[in-house]
Amino acid sequence: MEETQDLKRIFQDRKRTNILRNAEQNTISYLVKRVPSFITSDMLTFAGTFGSLLVLAGFILATYDNRSFLLLGILGLAINWFGDSLDGRIAYYRNIPRKWYGFSLDIIMDWVSTVLIGLGYMVYARNEYELIAFVFVVLYGWAMIISQLRYKITDIYSIDSGVVGPTEIRIILALILIAEVLFGHLIEYFAAAICITLFIINFLDTRKLLKLGDIRDNAEREARLAKKDSV
Repeated sequence: MEETQDLKRIFQDRKRTNILRNAEQNTISYLVKRVPSFITSDMLTFAGTFGSLLVLAGFILATYDNRSFLLLGILGLAINWFGDSLDGRIAYYRNIPRKWYGFSLDIIMDWVSTVLIGLGYMVYARNEYELIAFVFVVLYGWAMIISQLRYKITDIYSIDSGVVGPTEIRIILALILIAEVLFGHLIEYFAAAICITLFIINFLDTRKLLKLGDIRDNAEREARLAKKDSV
């Protein structure tokens, strides 16, 4: 019972639909109780960004030294998940949330992290494949915009697109890095596949978002008419 109440408090401000949500939420619930009290939400947010810097460093070192340094990116993705997943959750667990401050900082640093990872790939990629880094950043930014607009329209914050969320994306990226270290120069094809998948997901989510906007417009219009008739 206490565990259920903790989960409700920690995740009260968002709706998760990703395929790993149960395992992820249980893991986060376990971790937030064990983070030392001197570690703040802001520190965790910047730790997540530091993880993205490690991914960038891994790409740069792999380009100019040995591609085994790409494995540094896996550590970076793990640190990014840790900081990004626990920063807001620990504030809710400690009953000291700063909803709008935390929301704003989180979105900004998520965008910075996306740019850093895209930049790393651009340094590593060969010739025309550098363009994929730009496309990835644009598409991920599109996905972030969709999540913010969905929040504005529905008052429900969700960072997932169906069964796929940031955690699943990190795992996929980690597997791609491992494959690149083992086999070499497959990353361009994987990156292209991710971009195509992101485009399809974003296109479908945009259609759903517009329908939600239309529904809300109609509901507000009906409410205004009902109020006018009652006067």
